[in-house]
Amino acid sequence: MKAKTTYFCTECGNEFPKWSGQCAVCGAWNSLVEQAVEKKDSRKPSVSSGKLPKKVPVTLKEVDVTEELRFDTGLGELDRVLGGGGVRGSLVLVGGAPGIGKSTLLLQICQHIGEKYRILYVTGEESERQLKMRAQRLGVNSPNLLVLSETNITDILEAVDESAPEILIIDSIQTLYSPDLTSAPGSVGQVKDCTMTLMQLAKSSGITVFVIGHVNKEGAIAGPKVLEHMVDCVLYFEGEQSANYRILRAAKNRFGSTNEIGVFEMAQRGLVEVPNPSELLLSGRPKNTPGTCVACIMEGSRPVLAEIQALLTPSSFNVPRRTSNGLDYNRAMLLMAVLEKRGGLRVGGADSYVNVIGGLYINEPAADLAAMLAMASSYRDIPIPDDLVAIGEVGLTGELRQVTQLEQRLSEIARHGFKSAIIPKQHKGKLAAPTGLKLWEAASIRDAMELILAK
Repeated sequence: MKAKTTYFCTECGNEFPKWSGQCAVCGAWNSLVEQAVEKKDSRKPSVSSGKLPKKVPVTLKEVDVTEELRFDTGLGELDRVLGGGGVRGSLVLVGGAPGIGKSTLLLQICQHIGEKYRILYVTGEESERQLKMRAQRLGVNSPNLLVLSETNITDILEAVDESAPEILIIDSIQTLYSPDLTSAPGSVGQVKDCTMTLMQLAKSSGITVFVIGHVNKEGAIAGPKVLEHMVDCVLYFEGEQSANYRILRAAKNRFGSTNEIGVFEMAQRGLVEVPNPSELLLSGRPKNTPGTCVACIMEGSRPVLAEIQALLTPSSFNVPRRTSNGLDYNRAMLLMAVLEKRGGLRVGGADSYVNVIGGLYINEPAADLAAMLAMASSYRDIPIPDDLVAIGEVGLTGELRQVTQLEQRLSEIARHGFKSAIIPKQHKGKLAAPTGLKLWEAASIRDAMELILAK
């Protein structure tokens, strides 16, 4: 007898009795995936509910929040991204490309967390011996760290019940499977069912669960996008495997801000924190070269200096080539249009390439002025002073708009030895500049170009 099947949308998470080319709820095309549904014995409790205690409703006044919920992970950069540390009873998803350092990060924090808490590290991709060899290389030898090489979610729940850990690490979610489903590990149904089981375990028992999920070719974690909606916190580990630096950012966080980033360097003995990312991003910056400008952006509560480079050359094609890396493509094209219309530079017929150094992605409007000055500098072949930083949002009429936390940005600029900064013209009082920093005020992009690129 053929097993009953349903169809699951990987974009919105809804189920349908039959297949169609387009999801009837979210409208996505070719997003329905078949999954087998096995009829369960009513006398046998399911994996998701048989091991967990029954919950009863309580009034809001009865909820106790006096106990400290957060704990220190031992890595300040990770604590910053999490919003101040790990949260008891939370489900955290750490995603990234294979080999980027996700397992190294979670195994490395076990040394510090193991001083106070009992940890169960479940690996479905390695044996206990392989994990021990990696732990020795990282210097992890906590007596409170338990390891288990298992992929069956039922056996994992039994191990959790027997060992009673306070921290559970799953490496990785693609390797787990539920025996109640006939589909293969890593399929939509298996990932959804196992993640739901882990979420119920975290909420009912107060265990903090860290789950590793690999990013597939489409850029989604572990295949289905629904995995991101089920967890409390989604962390993305970014960076090139050929480079030594990694950036950790939060795409979702129910317990803190999603604007913070953490910077790490991949060394021989694991990940090393980079407390000053501005120095990292500005290392190797060329001197007295056209087409480069430094911007000061805010990543949460941290000001970061980033170098924006632009290359504009006459095009030999009817349609010029345009490329943007680290800066939104549509935003870069908008700034080019403003530069031609309001700045008086005929850049519409030039091949344009914009790049943010260091693998950083900028989505803050405060970098508009720096990007436009880099484009104008490359087009006119006039270098921008090496000791200058540009801050300001540019409107469609070419005016420079105010940005938030300007004083904090200027303090960071002065701390790194820059001598001057060009900012939007102040209309409400005079801004006190840090010692040794000269401020240039401009009302429009044309004024800024005349101040900086006048020759």
